[in-house]
Amino acid sequence: MTTAGPAIMLLGMVLFALNDAMGKWLVASYGLGQVILLRSVAALIILAPFLWLGGKQAILQAERPWLQAARVFFSTVEIFCFYYAVMYMPLADVMTYWLAAPIYVAAASPFILGEKVGWRRWLAIAIGFVGVIVTLEPSSAMFTMPALISIVGTAAFAFMLISGRSLRNTPDTTLVFFQLAASGIAGLFIAPFDWAPLKSTTEGLLLGLLGIVAMCAHILVNRALKISDAATVAPLQYTLLLWAVIFGWAFFGEVPRLPMILGAALIVGSGLFIFFREQQLKKRDKVLPSIPE
Repeated sequence: MTTAGPAIMLLGMVLFALNDAMGKWLVASYGLGQVILLRSVAALIILAPFLWLGGKQAILQAERPWLQAARVFFSTVEIFCFYYAVMYMPLADVMTYWLAAPIYVAAASPFILGEKVGWRRWLAIAIGFVGVIVTLEPSSAMFTMPALISIVGTAAFAFMLISGRSLRNTPDTTLVFFQLAASGIAGLFIAPFDWAPLKSTTEGLLLGLLGIVAMCAHILVNRALKISDAATVAPLQYTLLLWAVIFGWAFFGEVPRLPMILGAALIVGSGLFIFFREQQLKKRDKVLPSIPE
């Protein structure tokens, strides 16, 4: 099991990047609501057997309904923002913004979750924010709609992660079901206004595969976290940026800009420091709960 967890996690990241590249390809030809609706339907079909095994009570009697609703709201905003952003921005740029979400979580956790954050992590958070600004390339261009939508989307993603921390007793399948159902309903309302007929059978299959690939990626990541220590597999999420660069270049001819590379380095570095610092403090607290940060 030593290498199985990392290998599964790496495969999950490849599938996530492939899903994102497919989404970018499809939203260029089909409506945003249409793509998200069909993505959600396909994923729910794959999820159905897991929901059946888990029983309907896991959904009907989910803990803390208002917090579930808040998480669903943020997840729906996040998915619409993401697919809007990839319509107009390079895939690697968008992925860089989204990988900054753990930095936002660390910054918000003292105020929302009451968690203690010491000066080392505050310094890492500040460096991460500098990375975001560098990626934005401070100028009038940073106020373009796609850039602003990216910031809103990654903030929504961060709040989705924070709410997920408070819903640890909710099964993963239940959380994913609410997430997919909400985005599907939102897509259903928007799709009639931007629906486009299928151009080919291949693109029809891609629309269906979009949700299936994403669902398989979620399953692989959850499996990796169950069979391996989080400290081993969680940092591998940053390989998503590498695949975004590769797929962006291969499918869309996108070449990473220097500011994006520098900003991504700051974001990834600060994110890794925050993660490993949290892991270190968790181990210390088991021995000396009162040790200062």
